[in-house]
Amino acid sequence: MHQSLLNRFFTFLLILSVPFAGQAQGIRGVVKSGTGQPMSFATIAAKGTTLGTIANEEGRYDLPLKPGQYEIVFQFLGYKAETKAVTIATDYQTIDVTMAEQAIKLQDVKIGKNTEDPAVSIMRRAIAKARFHQLQVQQFKARVYTKSSFIVHKLPLTFLYKDKLKELEKESNIKVGQPVLNENVAEVEFKLPNTVKQRIVASRNSQVDNQFVQVNAYYNANLYPAKLLGAVSPLAPNAFGYYKFEYEGTFHEQGVDVSKIKVIPKQYGDGVVRGTVYIIEDTWAIYSAQLETINEQGFTIKLKSTCSPIKSVWMPVSQQFDVDGSFMGATFSAQAVRSQSFRDFVINPGFVEDVKVVDERFNAPARTLSKTDVKAQPFAEAVAKQKEFSTKNLKQLVKEYEKQEYKARKARKEDVAVVRNDSTVIDSLARKRSNAFWDSLRTVPLTKAEVVSYQKSDSLRVIKLGTAPTDSLKKAQAAAKKRKANNPFSLLFGKHNWNPSRRTSWHWHGPVDLESAYFNTVEGFPITASLRFNRRLDSLKQNRMALSGLARYQTGRQQFVGYGTASYTHKTTAVELSGGRFVSQLNESNPIEPVLNTLTTAFFERNLMKLFQKDYLKLSLTTQPNEGRFRLGGSLEYAERTELGNYKESIKPLINWAYFSYTPNRPATSEVESAGFPVHQALTLNLNASLRLGELRYRIRNGKRIQLTNSEAPLVTFNYRKGISGVGNSDIDYDFAQLTWRHSVETGIRSRLAYQLSAGGFLTDKSVYFPDFKHFQGNEFFLQMGDPVSAFRFLPYYQYSTRSRFAEAHVLMEYRQLLLTQLTLVRLAGFRENLFVHYLATPASRNYTEVGYGLDGLIPGFPFFRVEVVGRFQGGNYLGTGFLIGTTMRFGGN
Repeated sequence: MHQSLLNRFFTFLLILSVPFAGQAQGIRGVVKSGTGQPMSFATIAAKGTTLGTIANEEGRYDLPLKPGQYEIVFQFLGYKAETKAVTIATDYQTIDVTMAEQAIKLQDVKIGKNTEDPAVSIMRRAIAKARFHQLQVQQFKARVYTKSSFIVHKLPLTFLYKDKLKELEKESNIKVGQPVLNENVAEVEFKLPNTVKQRIVASRNSQVDNQFVQVNAYYNANLYPAKLLGAVSPLAPNAFGYYKFEYEGTFHEQGVDVSKIKVIPKQYGDGVVRGTVYIIEDTWAIYSAQLETINEQGFTIKLKSTCSPIKSVWMPVSQQFDVDGSFMGATFSAQAVRSQSFRDFVINPGFVEDVKVVDERFNAPARTLSKTDVKAQPFAEAVAKQKEFSTKNLKQLVKEYEKQEYKARKARKEDVAVVRNDSTVIDSLARKRSNAFWDSLRTVPLTKAEVVSYQKSDSLRVIKLGTAPTDSLKKAQAAAKKRKANNPFSLLFGKHNWNPSRRTSWHWHGPVDLESAYFNTVEGFPITASLRFNRRLDSLKQNRMALSGLARYQTGRQQFVGYGTASYTHKTTAVELSGGRFVSQLNESNPIEPVLNTLTTAFFERNLMKLFQKDYLKLSLTTQPNEGRFRLGGSLEYAERTELGNYKESIKPLINWAYFSYTPNRPATSEVESAGFPVHQALTLNLNASLRLGELRYRIRNGKRIQLTNSEAPLVTFNYRKGISGVGNSDIDYDFAQLTWRHSVETGIRSRLAYQLSAGGFLTDKSVYFPDFKHFQGNEFFLQMGDPVSAFRFLPYYQYSTRSRFAEAHVLMEYRQLLLTQLTLVRLAGFRENLFVHYLATPASRNYTEVGYGLDGLIPGFPFFRVEVVGRFQGGNYLGTGFLIGTTMRFGGN
């Protein structure tokens, strides 16, 4: 016993005392400003090589080097670069550096007689060459070190779960106000146009178990893509539509002249950035940048990026990201720093930096290429003949190069629909690396606080391992857990999941659960329990089967109902057989959420949901040929349908309202005298087809092909429904068809136009009951859930249901700036404005129209809620104005 404790004690001391031993030689030290302040995340690079690192928050750095002579360049935004000549032998050298602020000179820039800011001409050329720089590197390999931290600064109502927080700290070393650290070292390979391979060789975090390997998606954060941090980049083709640029001076460093350009958004907020970019004269490449933006959730995101020349190409060697935000009362911050060193660096032939671009507004090039000239020669040949191009010609040449490359890839039978091909492999030893191994790989030294955090997690890990249960105790704990799982009483509550094997799972949803606690005037308080069995039939997850059953006791009607389902899926094709006795809304698209109906029925005396009962057997089939672009679906259902009433005539509400009262379970409707129907049999064939227009795009991730949703492509949907008479005593006889067109297009930063058009009707209507009518997505309450594009705001659910023809149109226009959002403070608060129009034409609706205005983000911490004001019109007459709260969230289940 004493020997065991002694071993644990010495193991604990060993973990705390592992020396920081890196490579045998190199340089280390501290980078400070002239006032003695540490230069956090300063960049350190060995000139003429691909070796480099960044300092930590304390300004300390560590750069392993092989023996030899080096020129070490120290860079920090706003400070003059310092160069130190060093000779490396067999030991580490300490080189402390003091950096002076950059002396920036306001130089005259030759722009002819025009008096526009010199930054405009500089950025015009940088924008013209942005895509050139994106395509400049054909392939490379890099070792990438990433260190990230996440801190929760404040949580709301912590007194409610104080014990849980203490347990979390003890078990996982996670605490409010304490950073959760993560480090990764990865070997990355990049190859044009879109292949990125990543191998995680080491991963570590400050949690006790250290079981989870966090994979940081590799992404080279330069400013050349049109989108940066989810916003319009200052070097995007349309940047002048969103930014003003100011020239702040020029300095000479590392053999190049660098211009400092201030980026000023015309209207700051999400979707645009602000800050500073540094542009290298003549090449118009990025030297460094410091930018920030606000995302849609209101989080502030900051980026610092420093570049160094790799074979004359200025590549980002260090990057720093900072995020600050709050959500539902919790505040947090996150930080990530990345240092990367390149090797096997190959430049794309023809994309050499001596290609010059001139601003044709002031200095015409020696020769201007026509469109025919641009198309008549390969890119490499064009730049070999002519070293100087106008901004327009260079853009045309690069665009033509991409077209030629696209054709060449198709000729080589490459998959041109793939926009990115990623693969990530995690080394089996990635999370088992020793401290000494980490010290040999880590390019950014740990701060004192980070060392303490790791030491604490190591200590807790030792204690946890030291108190690990014995085999006999493990068996006893497993037996207790099994008894608890098999306890019938525990199965009454909540959800339970079992996984007997990797391919098999069971899911039980007990009858006592707040999530399914519903109330309606037909069933009362239904008590529901369900069981589902899933089985994967192969390792590729291409063949799956599932069996499920649901039972419900209707307390109001004092009856049991339920249904069962069996399904089989092969790749993108699924077949399902279901049947039983259950209730359904008269509009089987389920326009009313059960939780919303519970709210309106229990507290507002408004029973909006109208139900009927059906005893049914249904066979369904869906398939997605052409890799999901085209979708086909069909079902054949035989049902006996029964109209239901409220479970009793006088149901007492919780709150007795003067202006509301419970209504019968038979809705009011305009087209027919009554929505009632007798008990009848119905055999219904339902066919659906949808086609997503536009080009398909895919991403390959670890060999798996994933289709990317093209939100800009229209979606066309066709539905045909047939009521079949005479088979199985079926009483229905009709033909119904509907065509729908839905499209959404971006009209600007965070601005979008979305619309949906539908038309159709009954081709024949010999025998049609109310559940067969065409119903519409209405709303009769001040809170609305669901799709904001296709849903009416105040249309009664069944008032204009039709057995004839119909047409409906929905238009929603979302604006980043409209009325209130012209004010910067309102826009920065995350508000969004929108205008919408909804229109319905049926024989009875008399051109029902809604026109409204909405404001999103009004409720802090709940960005998915919106407030709207809506005007209603019918037959050209004004009906009234209403206010409502809407949300895109959907709640509830059966």
